[in-house]
Amino acid sequence: MTAKRVFLTHTPDMLANYYGPRAVAALREMAEVVINPTGQVLDAEGLAKAAAGAAIIVSDRLTPGYGAFFKSAPDLVAFLRCAVDIRNVDVAAASREGVLVTRATPGFIASVAELGFGMMIDLARGVSRAVGSYRAGAAPVPRMGRQLSGSTIGIIGYGAIGQHMAGLGKAFGMRVLASDPYKTIDEDGIEQVSFEALLAEADFVICLVVATEATENLMNAAAFARMKPGACFVNLSRGNLVDEAALAAALDAGRLTGAAMDVGRAPDQMPSPALAGRPDVVATPHTGGLTPAAIEHQAFDTVGQVRALLSGAVPPGAVNTEAATRLGRLKGGAS
Repeated sequence: MTAKRVFLTHTPDMLANYYGPRAVAALREMAEVVINPTGQVLDAEGLAKAAAGAAIIVSDRLTPGYGAFFKSAPDLVAFLRCAVDIRNVDVAAASREGVLVTRATPGFIASVAELGFGMMIDLARGVSRAVGSYRAGAAPVPRMGRQLSGSTIGIIGYGAIGQHMAGLGKAFGMRVLASDPYKTIDEDGIEQVSFEALLAEADFVICLVVATEATENLMNAAAFARMKPGACFVNLSRGNLVDEAALAAALDAGRLTGAAMDVGRAPDQMPSPALAGRPDVVATPHTGGLTPAAIEHQAFDTVGQVRALLSGAVPPGAVNTEAATRLGRLKGGAS
Protein backbone atom coordinates (compact mmCIF):
# COMPACT_ATOMS: atom_id res chain seq x y z
CA MET A 1 0.00 0.00 0.00
CA THR A 2 1.23 3.46 -0.92
CA ALA A 3 -0.28 6.05 1.37
CA LYS A 4 0.07 8.79 -1.22
CA ARG A 5 -1.50 6.89 -4.11
CA VAL A 6 -4.97 8.07 -5.16
CA PHE A 7 -7.09 6.19 -7.68
CA LEU A 8 -9.74 7.97 -9.75
CA THR A 9 -12.52 5.70 -11.01
CA HIS A 10 -13.71 8.13 -13.68
CA THR A 11 -14.03 7.14 -17.34
CA PRO A 12 -12.77 9.76 -19.84
CA ASP A 13 -16.16 11.44 -20.28
CA MET A 14 -16.84 11.42 -16.54
CA LEU A 15 -13.37 12.80 -15.92
CA ALA A 16 -13.93 15.64 -18.39
CA ASN A 17 -17.49 16.47 -17.34
CA TYR A 18 -17.50 15.70 -13.63
CA TYR A 19 -13.97 16.26 -12.34
CA GLY A 20 -11.85 18.41 -14.62
CA PRO A 21 -8.14 19.00 -15.20
CA ARG A 22 -7.72 21.62 -12.47
CA ALA A 23 -8.85 19.21 -9.78
CA VAL A 24 -6.66 16.41 -11.16
CA ALA A 25 -3.67 18.77 -11.18
CA ALA A 26 -4.39 19.75 -7.58
CA LEU A 27 -4.40 16.08 -6.56
CA ARG A 28 -1.12 15.47 -8.36
CA GLU A 29 0.55 18.21 -6.35
CA MET A 30 0.21 16.10 -3.22
CA ALA A 31 -0.14 12.47 -4.32
CA GLU A 32 0.52 9.90 -7.02
CA VAL A 33 -2.66 9.84 -9.07
CA VAL A 34 -3.77 6.78 -11.04
CA ILE A 35 -6.76 7.15 -13.37
CA ASN A 36 -9.03 4.28 -14.37
CA PRO A 37 -7.19 2.88 -17.41
CA THR A 38 -10.06 0.82 -18.84
CA GLY A 39 -12.37 3.57 -20.10
CA GLN A 40 -15.27 1.62 -18.58
CA VAL A 41 -17.19 1.67 -15.31
CA LEU A 42 -15.44 -0.92 -13.16
CA ASP A 43 -17.10 -3.86 -11.49
CA ALA A 44 -15.98 -5.02 -8.03
CA GLU A 45 -13.24 -7.30 -9.34
CA GLY A 46 -12.01 -4.74 -11.85
CA LEU A 47 -11.95 -1.99 -9.24
CA ALA A 48 -9.94 -4.13 -6.83
CA LYS A 49 -7.41 -4.90 -9.55
CA ALA A 50 -7.11 -1.39 -10.97
CA ALA A 51 -6.93 0.32 -7.57
CA ALA A 52 -4.49 -2.13 -5.98
CA GLY A 53 -1.95 -0.28 -3.85
CA ALA A 54 -4.04 2.90 -3.60
CA ALA A 55 -4.90 4.12 -0.12
CA ILE A 56 -7.56 6.52 -1.36
CA ILE A 57 -10.18 6.14 -4.07
CA VAL A 58 -12.05 9.12 -5.51
CA SER A 59 -15.18 7.66 -7.05
CA ASP A 60 -17.53 8.99 -9.70
CA ARG A 61 -21.26 8.61 -9.14
CA LEU A 62 -21.63 5.62 -11.49
CA THR A 63 -19.05 3.38 -9.83
CA PRO A 64 -20.63 1.63 -6.86
CA GLY A 65 -18.84 1.06 -3.60
CA TYR A 66 -19.37 -2.67 -3.87
CA GLY A 67 -19.48 -4.74 -0.70
CA ALA A 68 -17.43 -7.40 -2.48
CA PHE A 69 -14.83 -4.80 -3.42
CA PHE A 70 -14.27 -3.61 0.16
CA LYS A 71 -13.64 -7.23 1.18
CA SER A 72 -10.91 -7.52 -1.47
CA ALA A 73 -9.19 -4.14 -1.00
CA PRO A 74 -6.63 -4.56 1.80
CA ASP A 75 -4.75 -1.40 0.82
CA LEU A 76 -7.74 0.94 0.87
CA VAL A 77 -8.11 3.48 3.67
CA ALA A 78 -10.76 5.85 2.30
CA PHE A 79 -13.44 5.78 -0.41
CA LEU A 80 -14.35 9.33 -1.44
CA ARG A 81 -17.50 9.91 -3.47
CA CYS A 82 -17.39 12.95 -5.75
CA ALA A 83 -21.14 13.44 -5.31
CA VAL A 84 -23.69 13.92 -2.57
CA ASP A 85 -25.59 10.70 -3.27
CA ILE A 86 -23.91 7.63 -1.74
CA ARG A 87 -26.85 5.24 -1.99
CA ASN A 88 -24.82 2.87 -4.19
CA VAL A 89 -21.94 2.75 -1.70
CA ASP A 90 -22.13 -0.17 0.73
CA VAL A 91 -21.19 1.87 3.80
CA ALA A 92 -21.83 -1.07 6.12
CA ALA A 93 -19.38 -3.26 4.20
CA ALA A 94 -16.79 -0.47 4.15
CA SER A 95 -17.22 -0.01 7.90
CA ARG A 96 -16.72 -3.71 8.57
CA GLU A 97 -13.36 -3.46 6.79
CA GLY A 98 -12.37 -0.23 8.56
CA VAL A 99 -12.60 1.93 5.41
CA LEU A 100 -13.71 5.55 5.65
CA VAL A 101 -16.50 6.69 3.30
CA THR A 102 -17.05 10.35 2.46
CA ARG A 103 -19.38 12.38 0.31
CA ALA A 104 -19.11 15.82 -1.30
CA THR A 105 -21.19 18.86 -0.43
CA PRO A 106 -23.75 20.13 -2.94
CA GLY A 107 -22.23 22.72 -5.22
CA PHE A 108 -25.08 22.54 -7.69
CA ILE A 109 -27.72 24.50 -5.81
CA ALA A 110 -27.88 27.50 -8.15
CA SER A 111 -27.30 25.33 -11.23
CA VAL A 112 -30.24 23.00 -10.54
CA ALA A 113 -32.53 25.83 -9.43
CA GLU A 114 -31.85 27.80 -12.60
CA LEU A 115 -32.55 24.75 -14.77
CA GLY A 116 -35.82 24.29 -12.90
CA PHE A 117 -36.94 27.79 -13.76
CA GLY A 118 -35.88 27.30 -17.36
CA MET A 119 -38.08 24.21 -17.47
CA MET A 120 -41.00 26.09 -15.91
CA ILE A 121 -40.75 28.85 -18.50
CA ASP A 122 -40.53 26.28 -21.28
CA LEU A 123 -43.66 24.50 -20.03
CA ALA A 124 -45.49 27.79 -19.49
CA ARG A 125 -44.69 29.25 -22.90
CA GLY A 126 -44.30 26.20 -25.14
CA VAL A 127 -40.72 27.04 -26.12
CA SER A 128 -39.61 23.50 -26.99
CA ARG A 129 -42.77 22.79 -28.95
CA ALA A 130 -42.34 25.91 -31.07
CA VAL A 131 -38.65 25.21 -31.66
CA GLY A 132 -39.43 21.63 -32.65
CA SER A 133 -42.02 22.75 -35.18
CA TYR A 134 -39.73 25.32 -36.76
CA ARG A 135 -36.88 22.81 -36.99
CA ALA A 136 -39.22 20.34 -38.65
CA GLY A 137 -40.03 22.95 -41.30
CA ALA A 138 -43.48 23.75 -39.99
CA ALA A 139 -44.94 26.94 -38.56
CA PRO A 140 -46.01 26.39 -34.94
CA VAL A 141 -49.52 27.30 -33.91
CA PRO A 142 -49.47 30.29 -31.53
CA ARG A 143 -50.80 29.15 -28.16
CA MET A 144 -51.78 31.10 -25.07
CA GLY A 145 -49.05 30.86 -22.46
CA ARG A 146 -48.82 31.44 -18.75
CA GLN A 147 -46.57 33.94 -17.03
CA LEU A 148 -44.72 33.03 -13.86
CA SER A 149 -45.60 36.34 -12.23
CA GLY A 150 -48.87 35.81 -10.44
CA SER A 151 -48.64 32.01 -10.65
CA THR A 152 -48.08 29.72 -7.68
CA ILE A 153 -44.98 27.56 -7.28
CA GLY A 154 -45.17 24.65 -4.87
CA ILE A 155 -41.84 23.27 -3.63
CA ILE A 156 -41.88 19.78 -2.12
CA GLY A 157 -38.76 19.39 0.01
CA TYR A 158 -37.33 22.60 1.42
CA GLY A 159 -33.62 21.90 1.35
CA ALA A 160 -30.88 24.08 -0.12
CA ILE A 161 -32.20 23.89 -3.70
CA GLY A 162 -35.78 24.43 -2.58
CA GLN A 163 -34.80 27.49 -0.59
CA HIS A 164 -32.91 28.91 -3.59
CA MET A 165 -35.89 28.29 -5.85
CA ALA A 166 -38.18 29.94 -3.33
CA GLY A 167 -36.08 33.10 -3.49
CA LEU A 168 -36.16 33.06 -7.28
CA GLY A 169 -39.91 32.47 -7.20
CA LYS A 170 -40.41 35.55 -5.08
CA ALA A 171 -38.21 37.55 -7.47
CA PHE A 172 -40.47 36.44 -10.33
CA GLY A 173 -43.51 37.67 -8.44
CA MET A 174 -44.85 34.20 -7.70
CA ARG A 175 -46.80 33.00 -4.72
CA VAL A 176 -44.48 30.48 -3.04
CA LEU A 177 -45.73 27.39 -1.21
CA ALA A 178 -43.42 24.90 0.49
CA SER A 179 -44.06 21.51 2.05
CA ASP A 180 -41.51 19.75 4.24
CA PRO A 181 -42.46 17.79 7.37
CA TYR A 182 -38.91 18.06 8.69
CA LYS A 183 -38.66 21.86 8.54
CA THR A 184 -40.35 24.78 10.24
CA ILE A 185 -40.33 27.57 7.69
CA ASP A 186 -40.56 31.11 9.00
CA GLU A 187 -39.63 33.32 6.07
CA ASP A 188 -41.37 36.31 4.57
CA GLY A 189 -43.21 35.39 1.40
CA ILE A 190 -43.03 31.62 1.95
CA GLU A 191 -46.20 29.75 2.94
CA GLN A 192 -45.58 26.40 4.60
CA VAL A 193 -48.48 24.10 3.77
CA SER A 194 -49.29 20.40 3.82
CA PHE A 195 -48.35 18.16 0.92
CA GLU A 196 -52.00 17.84 -0.04
CA ALA A 197 -52.65 21.60 0.06
CA LEU A 198 -49.58 22.28 -2.06
CA LEU A 199 -50.73 19.83 -4.73
CA ALA A 200 -54.18 21.40 -4.81
CA GLU A 201 -53.01 25.00 -5.10
CA ALA A 202 -49.74 25.08 -7.06
CA ASP A 203 -49.56 25.86 -10.78
CA PHE A 204 -46.04 24.40 -10.82
CA VAL A 205 -45.21 21.51 -8.49
CA ILE A 206 -41.44 21.13 -8.00
CA CYS A 207 -40.23 17.81 -6.58
CA LEU A 208 -37.04 18.18 -4.52
CA VAL A 209 -37.61 15.48 -1.92
CA VAL A 210 -34.71 13.29 -0.78
CA ALA A 211 -35.02 9.80 -2.25
CA THR A 212 -35.45 7.12 0.40
CA GLU A 213 -37.48 3.94 0.76
CA ALA A 214 -40.15 6.03 2.47
CA THR A 215 -40.44 8.43 -0.48
CA GLU A 216 -40.52 5.78 -3.21
CA ASN A 217 -43.35 6.72 -5.63
CA LEU A 218 -44.28 9.74 -3.52
CA MET A 219 -45.82 11.18 -6.66
CA ASN A 220 -48.28 8.40 -7.44
CA ALA A 221 -51.74 8.29 -9.00
CA ALA A 222 -53.36 9.72 -5.87
CA ALA A 223 -50.89 12.61 -5.75
CA PHE A 224 -51.36 13.49 -9.41
CA ALA A 225 -55.14 13.33 -8.94
CA ARG A 226 -54.84 15.93 -6.18
CA MET A 227 -52.96 18.39 -8.37
CA LYS A 228 -54.66 21.50 -9.63
CA PRO A 229 -56.12 20.86 -13.13
CA GLY A 230 -53.81 22.31 -15.75
CA ALA A 231 -50.78 22.42 -13.45
CA CYS A 232 -47.26 21.38 -14.42
CA PHE A 233 -45.00 18.91 -12.62
CA VAL A 234 -41.19 19.26 -12.47
CA ASN A 235 -38.86 16.61 -11.04
CA LEU A 236 -35.32 17.73 -10.20
CA SER A 237 -34.56 15.16 -7.50
CA ARG A 238 -34.62 11.43 -8.30
CA GLY A 239 -36.67 9.26 -10.64
CA ASN A 240 -37.77 6.80 -7.99
CA LEU A 241 -39.90 9.50 -6.38
CA VAL A 242 -42.32 9.27 -9.31
CA ASP A 243 -44.70 6.54 -10.41
CA GLU A 244 -44.04 7.00 -14.11
CA ALA A 245 -47.15 5.14 -15.25
CA ALA A 246 -49.26 7.42 -13.06
CA LEU A 247 -47.56 10.52 -14.47
CA ALA A 248 -48.14 9.33 -18.03
CA ALA A 249 -51.79 8.65 -17.22
CA ALA A 250 -52.24 12.14 -15.75
CA LEU A 251 -50.73 13.67 -18.88
CA ASP A 252 -52.83 11.44 -21.16
CA ALA A 253 -56.00 12.47 -19.32
CA GLY A 254 -55.13 16.16 -19.76
CA ARG A 255 -55.16 16.73 -16.02
CA LEU A 256 -51.64 18.15 -16.23
CA THR A 257 -50.57 20.66 -18.88
CA GLY A 258 -47.09 19.22 -18.96
CA ALA A 259 -44.14 17.82 -17.04
CA ALA A 260 -40.42 18.40 -16.95
CA MET A 261 -37.63 16.23 -15.59
CA ASP A 262 -33.87 16.10 -15.30
CA VAL A 263 -33.97 12.66 -13.70
CA GLY A 264 -35.76 9.36 -14.10
CA ARG A 265 -35.50 5.61 -13.82
CA ALA A 266 -33.18 5.02 -16.78
CA PRO A 267 -29.48 4.22 -16.13
CA ASP A 268 -27.46 6.95 -14.39
CA GLN A 269 -30.75 8.38 -13.12
CA MET A 270 -31.62 9.65 -16.60
CA PRO A 271 -35.19 10.42 -17.65
CA SER A 272 -36.98 7.38 -19.01
CA PRO A 273 -37.19 7.57 -22.82
CA ALA A 274 -40.91 6.77 -22.90
CA LEU A 275 -41.65 9.90 -20.87
CA ALA A 276 -38.86 12.11 -22.20
CA GLY A 277 -40.02 11.68 -25.79
CA ARG A 278 -43.55 12.92 -25.20
CA PRO A 279 -44.51 16.28 -26.75
CA ASP A 280 -45.91 17.47 -23.41
CA VAL A 281 -42.67 16.73 -21.56
CA VAL A 282 -39.45 18.74 -21.31
CA ALA A 283 -36.49 16.54 -20.38
CA THR A 284 -32.75 16.95 -19.91
CA PRO A 285 -30.24 14.10 -19.39
CA HIS A 286 -29.43 14.54 -15.69
CA THR A 287 -27.48 17.73 -16.34
CA GLY A 288 -28.90 19.89 -13.57
CA GLY A 289 -25.52 20.09 -11.87
CA LEU A 290 -23.42 20.04 -15.03
CA THR A 291 -21.89 23.50 -15.01
CA PRO A 292 -18.20 24.29 -14.42
CA ALA A 293 -18.86 26.01 -11.11
CA ALA A 294 -21.00 23.15 -9.79
CA ILE A 295 -18.66 20.38 -10.91
CA GLU A 296 -15.50 22.05 -9.64
CA HIS A 297 -17.13 22.61 -6.26
CA GLN A 298 -17.58 18.87 -5.70
CA ALA A 299 -14.29 17.89 -7.32
CA PHE A 300 -12.38 20.29 -5.10
CA ASP A 301 -14.29 18.97 -2.10
CA THR A 302 -12.55 15.64 -2.72
CA VAL A 303 -9.21 17.40 -3.25
CA GLY A 304 -9.63 18.98 0.17
CA GLN A 305 -10.60 15.63 1.65
CA VAL A 306 -7.44 14.00 0.27
CA ARG A 307 -5.36 16.85 1.71
CA ALA A 308 -6.98 16.38 5.11
CA LEU A 309 -6.43 12.62 5.06
CA LEU A 310 -2.77 12.95 4.15
CA SER A 311 -2.31 15.34 7.07
CA GLY A 312 -3.86 12.83 9.45
CA ALA A 313 -7.23 14.60 9.81
CA VAL A 314 -10.75 13.30 9.29
CA PRO A 315 -12.17 15.25 6.34
CA PRO A 316 -15.53 16.97 6.17
CA GLY A 317 -18.08 14.72 4.53
CA ALA A 318 -17.04 11.57 6.41
CA VAL A 319 -20.03 9.35 7.16
CA ASN A 320 -18.55 6.49 9.19
CA THR A 321 -15.61 7.94 11.12
CA GLU A 322 -16.01 5.71 14.17
CA ALA A 323 -15.67 2.58 12.05
CA ALA A 324 -12.70 3.81 9.99
CA THR A 325 -9.99 1.88 11.80
CA ARG A 326 -7.51 2.08 8.91
CA LEU A 327 -7.11 5.86 9.13
CA GLY A 328 -3.97 5.55 11.21
CA ARG A 329 -2.10 4.29 8.16
CA LEU A 330 -2.24 7.76 6.62
CA LYS A 331 -0.76 9.75 9.50
CA GLY A 332 1.91 11.98 8.09
CA GLY A 333 1.22 10.68 4.57
CA ALA A 334 4.02 8.12 4.95
CA SER A 335 4.50 5.38 2.39
